[in-house]
Amino acid sequence: MAYEVELKAAKQAALEAGKIILEVYFEDVEVILKNDDTPVTRADYASNAYILDRLIHEFPHHGFLSEESTDNLIRLEKDYCWIIDPLDGTKEFIKKNGEFTINIALVKGHDVVMGVVYAPVKEELYYAVRGEGAFMEKDGEVSRIHVSDRLVDLYALRSRSHETIRYAELLARHSERILVIHRMGSAYKGCLIARGDYDIYYNFGHTMVWDTAPVDLIVSEAGGYFRQLDHTGFLYNTKRIKNDKGFLILNRPENRLE
Repeated sequence: MAYEVELKAAKQAALEAGKIILEVYFEDVEVILKNDDTPVTRADYASNAYILDRLIHEFPHHGFLSEESTDNLIRLEKDYCWIIDPLDGTKEFIKKNGEFTINIALVKGHDVVMGVVYAPVKEELYYAVRGEGAFMEKDGEVSRIHVSDRLVDLYALRSRSHETIRYAELLARHSERILVIHRMGSAYKGCLIARGDYDIYYNFGHTMVWDTAPVDLIVSEAGGYFRQLDHTGFLYNTKRIKNDKGFLILNRPENRLE
């Protein structure tokens, strides 16, 4: 498999960071509001420190962009850049519902070439390398994953903590096509679509590149459709780190809701 060294490092970093997070998961953790009013905890910072220390040590000539670190634009001059969310779904971590993940992606140029998403409470590790498929590891077993082929009676996901009226109205307009609607948090939603459990998710709000980078590749390598709401693809490791067009994840492009 291509990027074997990088993939091994990312998987191990995610697993170890997951252990660090779980050490404080059941404690009463202090919640701090950042300047953008999003929450952060010491679990976010501890996970971030571990992942960055490990990957910078192993890949000192790469660029790095992480949610909990100051952006250093020297990354734009690098052939490769790591994009990291050390705890995606902090609100879910605080609620203790288990629906949070660790996101790690490797970008070459402006394209994700390797992505890892780990859900520590569920002990599920998802990963993909460009051109080589998407996989899930659980209970010591590795399985290749693929989106469903459903075109009717679709299974839709909604965000647990970032719902919008616009998406609720869209689902209501297409209720005859949708059999199930379920709420879920973090990048885990994309992984559930990648493995065929669900078929549709739309996000009409703004996100950041570390929210989408690894799951973008995982969904795509599982045969799914991951695009901005104008149906253009994402470009990563650019100066702009906000995704302000929204995005959609589909098992099949035919299932677009307009």
